[in-house]
Amino acid sequence: MARSLNKAILIGNLTRDPEMKYTPSGTAVCTFGLATNRQWKTESGDQKDEAEFHNLVAWQSLAEICAKMLKKGMKVYVEGRLQTRSWQGQDGAQKQRTEIVISDMIILDSKKSESEVDVPADFGVDELPEQVKEQAPKKEKLGKVTEKPQVDDDIPF
Repeated sequence: MARSLNKAILIGNLTRDPEMKYTPSGTAVCTFGLATNRQWKTESGDQKDEAEFHNLVAWQSLAEICAKMLKKGMKVYVEGRLQTRSWQGQDGAQKQRTEIVISDMIILDSKKSESEVDVPADFGVDELPEQVKEQAPKKEKLGKVTEKPQVDDDIPF
C-alpha cells in the first residue's frame, strides 16, 4: 500500500479569541481562526496582497493551553492535519467545513518577549509550550544545612 501524508503547517495571526467548549464526555475542544497572508507582484509591477482564513481546532490539553494563552491578533505557528466534516444543518441543508486539527502550537508574537508571556497562576509549568517552559523559573530542592560550609584558603584568587 502506498503511503500518504496529511500535514498542514501555518504561521499567521489569530482572527478571533479562542473559544473553549467541552464534549458531553468532558473532552476539551478549542476553536479559533487564523489568517495567513501572501504577497506577489503582477507582470505590470503592481503589488498584490491576499489573505487566506483557516479554521483551527485543538483537543484535550492543547485546547486548554490555546484557550488560556492565545488572544486575537497574536502571531502563532501551528502544525496539524486537514479534516473535513459534514453535518445536516437546522434548515435541513447539508453543511461541510474543512478545519486544521492542530497537534502543535508555538507563540511567535513579537509584541511581548517570551519572558513577559502572561501565564495564569493556576497553570502548571508542565502544561506550558516548550518555548515558555524554558523561561519558567526552575524549582530547586534545597537540603537542610546542618553545618557551615568549609572554605579552602588555598584558592589563588
